[in-house]
Amino acid sequence: MRKGRKPLRKEELIKLLTVIAVIIGAFIAFVSPLAYSIRQGLDLQGGTHVVLEAEDTPEAVVNDDAMERVVRIMEKRVNELGLTEPIIQRQGARRIIVELPGIKDPDKAIQVIGKTAMLEFQDEAGHTVLTGTDLKDAKEQTDQQGQNLVALDFSDEGGQKFADLTMKNVGKRISILLDGEVLTSPNVKEPITGGRAVITGSRTLEEAHDLAILLRSGALPVKVNIIETRTVGPTLGQDSKDKSEFAFSIGIGAVLLFMLFFYRLSGFIADISLMAYVLMLLAALKFLDATLTLPGVAGIILSIGMAVDANVLIFEHFKEEYRAGKTLRAAMNSGFKRAFTTIFDSNITTIIAAIVLFMFGTGSIRGFAITLGLGVVLSMLTAISLTQYMLKLLIGANLFQNPFVFGTGRNEEAGEVTRHA
Repeated sequence: MRKGRKPLRKEELIKLLTVIAVIIGAFIAFVSPLAYSIRQGLDLQGGTHVVLEAEDTPEAVVNDDAMERVVRIMEKRVNELGLTEPIIQRQGARRIIVELPGIKDPDKAIQVIGKTAMLEFQDEAGHTVLTGTDLKDAKEQTDQQGQNLVALDFSDEGGQKFADLTMKNVGKRISILLDGEVLTSPNVKEPITGGRAVITGSRTLEEAHDLAILLRSGALPVKVNIIETRTVGPTLGQDSKDKSEFAFSIGIGAVLLFMLFFYRLSGFIADISLMAYVLMLLAALKFLDATLTLPGVAGIILSIGMAVDANVLIFEHFKEEYRAGKTLRAAMNSGFKRAFTTIFDSNITTIIAAIVLFMFGTGSIRGFAITLGLGVVLSMLTAISLTQYMLKLLIGANLFQNPFVFGTGRNEEAGEVTRHA
């Protein structure tokens, strides 16, 4: 006695084909634009790597609070320079690492971030009357004669100090110094009230802009020296990018072929889910405005491997349940249920490791942690939900009824086969 072939269910088949077409179409259309729109780190696009070290002086001693203030001030300066996703981090007790991806003029950037920026206003006798701490704002401007200058806006207390300074020095010169060097020494013709002044002498508006950045961000609390400067050229960055793209392509290709070879139609469904996973991961990195580095690429590739590992666990349980005598649908449901606990436990431990790396790591280590943790979460989502949904549609459509094409075992000859739910 032979079991009759189950009728084709077109509704299930249409749903499945629609989902597959949408995922493949979206992958082809968006994977490259998304990948190239994500910000790239120093190791992928080139740039400048600077190491600075703080130094004790009679005026200021290096301590933890001073170093934290130095980092915050440097972050403010670099951000105002408009650089793309810089990395500024402490190394040990006295050193600071600054990475500036894609920078075109490293000397200028280093000069801006490394200046102490101690602004002083002195009377003719050389006595400092007010400093940069009395400033409220500083902006570059060009006057009616085309002269480039920096307009200063003092705080209430600073404005009063400046008014007193100019009142007591009418007919005399006052000096404006930056880091001990005289910027300008104007002659005071009359008392200046209102809490505003200008610094002249900038050759270009860009120079005035850089000076304004220094004054706005404030003076560094301690002296810092540049002890190492390393430039990663665009060629080296492009070489790293090309190698990472090649490795990514090889990895994806090998995974797709592996799943197809061992699990056939089930593997094909897993491959479609993997495409959706890659799209979701790239979209998430873009949404989070993350910076992609070589360790970050490694995190993505590792998370892809874990996504495939989840599917392998599911399909192996699927195979065991089918061989135990269940129908394809019942075996699939049991396979997902049995694999869920293992997948959940293993992924939770990986997520915990990623959280620890993010909390205690620095720079590119944190980038690796972000891509790995995010990838693991999304891999669980696609493996548990999307793969299961498409596999249900495939089995429910009754298009293929031979279990061999689902990767559950050897080809079975037509005949009476008893299965129980």
